[in-house]
Amino acid sequence: MQNAKKFISCRLAAHSFYCASLQIDILAASDNLKRSEAFKTKLFKIMSETIPPPLGNVSQPKTSALAIWSLVLGILSLACFSIFAAIPGVICGHKALSRIKYSGGGISGQGLAIAGLVTGYLGIAWAIIFIPLMMAIAIPNFVKARDVSMQNACINNLRQIDAAKQQWALENGKKESDTPTKEDLKPYLGRGAGEFPKCPAGGVYTIGVLTNPPTCSIPSHKLPSY
Repeated sequence: MQNAKKFISCRLAAHSFYCASLQIDILAASDNLKRSEAFKTKLFKIMSETIPPPLGNVSQPKTSALAIWSLVLGILSLACFSIFAAIPGVICGHKALSRIKYSGGGISGQGLAIAGLVTGYLGIAWAIIFIPLMMAIAIPNFVKARDVSMQNACINNLRQIDAAKQQWALENGKKESDTPTKEDLKPYLGRGAGEFPKCPAGGVYTIGVLTNPPTCSIPSHKLPSY
């Protein structure tokens, strides 16, 4: 009987200890839950807070005037084939890139400066290489065309002199061995003021006798029929 009472007492003590432990665990879990809820609430408030707008207007970076000028001069160098626009365009482009680099974001226009450098260097290359090449081709053709034009003009003058010689001989009954002077032929040249024709290339005319055609001191200037 006595042993049964001791057993029951032990069971009651163990049960009391178990209940106390369970109560402590419940209180600790409740405290942790409250702390977790408070943390979540605080975190939600922080995340839901709106960032106030900045005070005043934020200044935008200014476009470099040198970059704009670099691009304009580069385009002009290509359009007008002028090295005088290409070199200032390249200088402005390099200065613009340097100022943009050290402005700390206060100056923009890097793309414009690079485009100005590209067009400026192309303009310089065009002026140094292509323009002399074109001149080397065009100048000889121009000189040749000028020489042909002066030759034709001189031959036309020789024809007029020859015709004036023949008319002078007919009207004055001259012989084939006679040689007229410039003053004799001036009235028959049909030039109004009576000027004697001159070679456009600077040659000297020789009238000659009636049986010989007039000649020029430049060998290539001669009448084709003789």
